[in-house]
Amino acid sequence: MRRRSKAAASVLAVAAMVGALGGACTGDDEREPVGAMRAASTLGPGEGALNLVTLPGEVEAGGTDPRVDWVTPFQERTGCKVSVKGARNAQELTELMSNKSRQYDGVAAPPEVAGRLIEGRDVAPVNPNLVEGYKRLQPRLRSLLKKDDKVYGVPYVWGSNLLMYDTRAVESAPSSWAALFDPAQAAKHSGRLVIRDSPLTIAEAALYLRSKNRKLKISDPYSLTRRQLDEVIKILVRQRPHVKEYWELPADAVSAFAGGGAAVGQVWPYQVDVLTRAGKPVQGVVPDGGVTGWMKAWMIGARAQHPNCMYQWLQWTASPDVQQQVAEWSGVAPANPQACTGDRLRAAFCNAYRVSDRDYLEKVIFAHTPSRECGAGDEDDSDMNGRRDCTDYTEWTKAWIQATKS
Repeated sequence: MRRRSKAAASVLAVAAMVGALGGACTGDDEREPVGAMRAASTLGPGEGALNLVTLPGEVEAGGTDPRVDWVTPFQERTGCKVSVKGARNAQELTELMSNKSRQYDGVAAPPEVAGRLIEGRDVAPVNPNLVEGYKRLQPRLRSLLKKDDKVYGVPYVWGSNLLMYDTRAVESAPSSWAALFDPAQAAKHSGRLVIRDSPLTIAEAALYLRSKNRKLKISDPYSLTRRQLDEVIKILVRQRPHVKEYWELPADAVSAFAGGGAAVGQVWPYQVDVLTRAGKPVQGVVPDGGVTGWMKAWMIGARAQHPNCMYQWLQWTASPDVQQQVAEWSGVAPANPQACTGDRLRAAFCNAYRVSDRDYLEKVIFAHTPSRECGAGDEDDSDMNGRRDCTDYTEWTKAWIQATKS
């Protein structure tokens, strides 16, 4: 049975004096947006409310399962009443937070959202010194949302993208992304491939091409020039006839394998764990040539009306007891490895999700928002000043739709 958090109360201590942020919460719409230019230096008492934006399942208050509730204890301890605005997808999440007329306090942002919000100045820098427990979060994850020496998010959960195959249907265990993206190998299991329905899946195909065609000089699979992206799209177009399903919900991939309709797929540790525990003949594989991953983080809205409550929320969600609940409910790896200590998460769960495996974490190529600016490159892709132009997330989205849906 999942337990309500008990030990996390200690992480809710905040500074007693009202500082820059505390004085900026009067509701005057004409003032400068809270945190738009700088991080908080001190905190004051909570404002009594907290308005969050999330995708489904990121915040649970007992509505789905009365045993799963990390909101009610937070409200009881802080007096901050939580309201959640749900977004259908990453695009809507971005639009809600970037709407200048909205004043949301925080967002649980996946990588394709986080970068755009930072670029658009729609989130405020975070002062890690005001987030008790921040230093207990995995160092690798803490490094992902830094820009110009500023921190823009507190890690929440993470995961990696794996290969999974049905051991009855696949004779030789696949070892690389070629099992999905090489045209000849994909054809072997035509109609039985499952792929995540996300523009960021382009990165996995880019890793395949990085090994297959070194002349393309792909370095970062999330930073692709126009020429590199065009070559990746060709691969995806050739793969499409062999794909059974582009999955959006993790349960869809589980169903495809559980019913015997899938042979090879791109999945998360969640699907491997669920199917393995159910006794299904599947095996997860960390691909040669690079394993990609993702992190969701809590970010503070640039126009936040309740920043003190938001900082208390950052501390609450970073605590090991809350991290245990989130990980177990959502099937993700907690950002705080202490969630795997004591009587919290099962050892088998922590091993399956590689929660405390820092060597593995260092190898993961974590997703970031594709951007036009991507540094120096070779002479074929660079301008006269040595700068290289890459493709941004909007271009990736159009390319993904073109390759998989049009």
